[in-house]
Amino acid sequence: MSTDKGVPLLAARGLVKAHGRNEALRGTSVDLHPGEILAVTGASGSGKSTLLHCLAGIIRPDEGSVTYGQERLDQLSERRRSKLRRTEFGVVFQFGQLIPELTALDNVALPLLLSGEGRKEARGRAGEWLERFGVRGQEDLRPGEMSGGQAQRVSLARALVTGPKVVFADEPTGALDSLAGEQVMTALVHTAREAGTAVLLITHDAQVAAYADREVLLRDGTVVPELEAQEVTR
Repeated sequence: MSTDKGVPLLAARGLVKAHGRNEALRGTSVDLHPGEILAVTGASGSGKSTLLHCLAGIIRPDEGSVTYGQERLDQLSERRRSKLRRTEFGVVFQFGQLIPELTALDNVALPLLLSGEGRKEARGRAGEWLERFGVRGQEDLRPGEMSGGQAQRVSLARALVTGPKVVFADEPTGALDSLAGEQVMTALVHTAREAGTAVLLITHDAQVAAYADREVLLRDGTVVPELEAQEVTR
């Protein structure tokens, strides 16, 4: 699928972000288009997760801009950014970060409940999303009772249950074996394509990056030019 043309759904320009003395991002710019699956790759410490956190509005860059639609994400209040993460963004982390006290069903229903949906309706929609990700029948399990692959598919269901425009996936297969990782990526890509959801995928795994429409390589907090990146990944 080609998504190179048109107005980006999410655009970062000149991002700079330091953690103490460590400059994680050094003038990074990247675009994500509607419905596109974009893989951001690079070695550990290259700035991949920091970039995702800036693009998802979890942290603010020290310099530069992040534009989502018509809004400057980096200038919004924490309240507004939190609302976007509940409604228009979905976030999946390497270890899922499910709430251990809640069942699979209630973990997936939680974003809907936080947005004001009734409990019955929220749990009904949550069950439908568990079925989409192949974990129907696991509704009453808590995270500690699930396999890694099951927990990550529940995390994906939770990220997509609100119908977000963008899903941010930070090393979503990093804690899984190859078979479970393949199942998770197949489910994510299929569901994103079906819903027209854009996906920003952070990974160091070439096999995972191969699921994307386009790949951006980070090195030392900057985007490697495309021709050089092609040489690196050959």
